[in-house]
Amino acid sequence: MSLGERTRPDVPTYAEDPAPGRARALALVDDFAHLFTVLKAWRQEYGEELTAWAVQVEADDVENLPAELIEQWEREGAPVRIDTQRGGYVRVSDYRDVSVRPGISARTAAGLPLWTTAP
Repeated sequence: MSLGERTRPDVPTYAEDPAPGRARALALVDDFAHLFTVLKAWRQEYGEELTAWAVQVEADDVENLPAELIEQWEREGAPVRIDTQRGGYVRVSDYRDVSVRPGISARTAAGLPLWTTAP
């Protein structure tokens, strides 16, 4: 899971999906449910409202992710978006079975996909 970047204050639901090598924070867990423990820690560090992107991978160490995984992430983005919201709420958006992901626009100059969700 990587910490998304909310770089557009004019669009509160906008969040870039940084690839592992560009993310401010990155986590590798054995079970999807453990991502919520990581989110709790990230909320304390980065603020109550944040966005994270997650993808299922086979890797042993977050420091040594396979190059093909990083390339695929850069090309396609992560299929699961997790938004934390005020009051302790969490919204999970799973795009794995969606052929066209909502809110996708062109990629940034750095090649990062720009995803938003409806408020």
